[in-house]
Amino acid sequence: MDGFINVLKPPGMSSHDVVGFIRRVYDTKKVGHAGTLDPGAAGVLPVAIGKATRLLEYINSSGKAYRAEVSFGMETDTCDDLGNVVRSKADFSLPDDDALRHVLSSFEGKIKQVPPVYSALKINGEHAYDLARENENVVLPERTIEIHKICLVKRYDTRIIIDVDCSKGTYIRSLCRDIGKRLDIPATMSFLIRRRAGAFPIEDALTLEEIEAAKEAAVQAPEKYLSLLPKYILPENRIKPFINGLPTHIADAEFSDDERVVIFAPNGVFIGVSHFDGSTSSIVPDKIYTNIL
Repeated sequence: MDGFINVLKPPGMSSHDVVGFIRRVYDTKKVGHAGTLDPGAAGVLPVAIGKATRLLEYINSSGKAYRAEVSFGMETDTCDDLGNVVRSKADFSLPDDDALRHVLSSFEGKIKQVPPVYSALKINGEHAYDLARENENVVLPERTIEIHKICLVKRYDTRIIIDVDCSKGTYIRSLCRDIGKRLDIPATMSFLIRRRAGAFPIEDALTLEEIEAAKEAAVQAPEKYLSLLPKYILPENRIKPFINGLPTHIADAEFSDDERVVIFAPNGVFIGVSHFDGSTSSIVPDKIYTNIL
């Protein structure tokens, strides 16, 4: 069995726990996921089974969408409400909606972000959260991420709900912390749900109970979730060379250099994923998924 499952991860489970569940349901060890969700978070978790696991990197390169709750008055070492309070402020009031929107919009575009020290990022081969739990002085370098859009959904006395469309590698916990710093009010993330991961929308996500009941019907063809990548239909006479790892020259190609391209046969069969070599104007095979020879 090969393909993708759009999993609706419940809060309280780690992404690894979900993979373990899928392995038991489908009786296979060849399972992987794209884009880790924290145990306390919920929402879309793309899971691959069988040879589709080789395609996870193309899912993980796509953007994501979240809904988050930002609670003001305290900042924690984990940047969510499960951590230890490192800064607090009792006497504060949030600015009006226009001022809040102005602050939120200041995060749009490419920005620098420092990930939380309690994260799965590795330092010299060790997870940052393990080092932090051992009271090591963890210093993570800032990274460039992109916030495509951030909106104020609702506000309360000490909390706001925001929607965020962003690039891969964005930590919403860090974003919530930084929003507080911009307002000079300690802040932490108190709720998170991922609404989209690449071409995986939450509207189509299945609960663990639905997956267990549906079994094979829950596994979707991988090309369904590669729809955000450009596609190219190979001429019949170039299928065998492509499967054998040979490039195919394309006259008047409209792809960007090194852009990933999904390859189909003329009859609509998904063959694999390639990249475009601008120097030779050629499609170069990366992953062969279906050998139709």
